[in-house]
Amino acid sequence: MNYLSRAVALFRILSDFAATKSVSGAYSSAGDLICLLQTVSFLEVIHGALGLVPSGVLLPLMQWGGRTHFVLAIVKRHDELHEFPAVFITFVAWSLSELIRYPHYAMQCLGASPAWFTYVRYTAFIILYPIGGVVGEMWLMYQALPFIKEKNLYSGFFSGVPFDYYQFISALLLVYPFLLLKLYLHMFKQRGSKLRKPHEKKRS
Repeated sequence: MNYLSRAVALFRILSDFAATKSVSGAYSSAGDLICLLQTVSFLEVIHGALGLVPSGVLLPLMQWGGRTHFVLAIVKRHDELHEFPAVFITFVAWSLSELIRYPHYAMQCLGASPAWFTYVRYTAFIILYPIGGVVGEMWLMYQALPFIKEKNLYSGFFSGVPFDYYQFISALLLVYPFLLLKLYLHMFKQRGSKLRKPHEKKRS
């Protein structure tokens, strides 16, 4: 179901782009659906915690938390950002990543994943991850700073601490590259393991 919904979201975004020759309609065409899908993807963290999948908890939780905060706390709350190119870039990169990951996982469970698709699964992230994380998420968070400051967003929530949401996002932008790098290097480690030749695996 998640896979089909991701496909629908990407189809809506690309259809809007084809019809309008503009990237400004990404949120209006699929934003609400992507917000919902990102929220329910917390199930993947639960699956890791229960041991149903070998992904563990920490890294999936980091990715889920970063993406969910980005799309719900920033993008959804600022109508001014909805037509920014970074929204289109992020949504397309996220959708393509998931449309590769979900069928690969399903075929792996069935023991029927072809080698070429495994290669695609553990190679596409090399391009898609920095595009979605840096060109998409970080760029849009930076563009959101003036709007966050003007609205004094979440002032009630931050009333008990010596900093506001604007300062929180400013600090987050400083550490975000390091968080993304940690996840990126983890995926490269996975890539080396998954794409290792059979005789190399036996030798190790």
